[in-house]
Amino acid sequence: MPSGYTVDIARSMAEIEAVQWDACANPAAEGVAGAGDGERFNPFLSHAFLSALEESKSVGRRAGWIPMHVLVKDATGRLAAAAPAYLKTHSLGEYVFDHLWAEAYARAGLAYYPKLQVAVPFTPVTGRRLLIAHGQGEEARKTLIEGLLTLREEAKASSLHITFPVREEWDWLGANGFLQRTGQQFHFINRSYGDFEAFLSVLASRKRKMIRREREAALKGGIEIELLTGTQINERHWDAFFTFYMDTGARNWGTPYLTRGFFSRAGASMSAHVLLIMAKHGGRYIAGALNFIGKDALYGRYWGAIEERPFLHFEVCYYRAIEFAIARGLARVEAGAQGEHKLARGYLATKTYSAHEIGDSRFARAIADYLKKERAFVEAELAGYAALSPFKEACERSI
Repeated sequence: MPSGYTVDIARSMAEIEAVQWDACANPAAEGVAGAGDGERFNPFLSHAFLSALEESKSVGRRAGWIPMHVLVKDATGRLAAAAPAYLKTHSLGEYVFDHLWAEAYARAGLAYYPKLQVAVPFTPVTGRRLLIAHGQGEEARKTLIEGLLTLREEAKASSLHITFPVREEWDWLGANGFLQRTGQQFHFINRSYGDFEAFLSVLASRKRKMIRREREAALKGGIEIELLTGTQINERHWDAFFTFYMDTGARNWGTPYLTRGFFSRAGASMSAHVLLIMAKHGGRYIAGALNFIGKDALYGRYWGAIEERPFLHFEVCYYRAIEFAIARGLARVEAGAQGEHKLARGYLATKTYSAHEIGDSRFARAIADYLKKERAFVEAELAGYAALSPFKEACERSI
């Protein structure tokens, strides 16, 4: 352990001073020029967001996400580095799939669970995972990793998984012995468009006409769309949205992850960073999408509906999000995991990352070989998506 640093484990965010955590999680948001990598303010790393998950019991022992946040403190007792870490008893809510690894462990008579996960629960959003305070350097990061590896051993966890880190962290982790994995999502990139029509103007004619048809069809029959943020959102809106969330979640992935209390807590503590896009028919809310607002990006997180309407999902989740990002001058919209259908609607394939430390050396070698092949597949898939870009310039290149 480097001189002057100590490592602690916090069993809840309530044990951590919010100001100190946020100074590590979002140093650029604290006015530190050049701090961090990527998003200047990532709402999911904030003390408020992670606390809302815990206070609402969306994470915890019963949920199989047991908080064990790793803290590195300097000689004065201030937080020098931190990682949002959870002891996991399953692989749900991660969006980086390792079920086959767990099955292989079981066939060998070994226990894959518990495992240690450094992540934002239920949130496939790239962001810093090794949270280093401004003014702290390489030794703080090395101490943080040492603390995570020690915790994995003490907790008798099979492995350590760091999911959706930024590229710089991924490179560093790979250079320090972690297995590297890649994936892909679809993001809208704002090329300083003046408005939605300016965005449409750079699309191929066929895609442009398709989007206009879909937007018109989505609003047929008197559908109204409301964009709500800050104090505009009240408990009536959360009640309606939670109904959508539970109905869609139960049909699509079994048991929804978030409790009703999460939405009220996040809405109260992060009101300026919440965007709720709601669809109404006949005075009644029938669908909605929850987004979080960063300094550089709009993050689409959850969609739900109690009535099926053609193209309403695209209008609420994709097109209205693009309009909002353009109006706010945000650099991109991240619309969540998966979804090749996003490509035709102006969202481009973007690489994502994860890093893994496997305790059993035999499995580590086998997984390393698997990941080498998987990375090559992801590269080929990204190249294929690039050729299918809906933008005029890509179409011209393919002729």
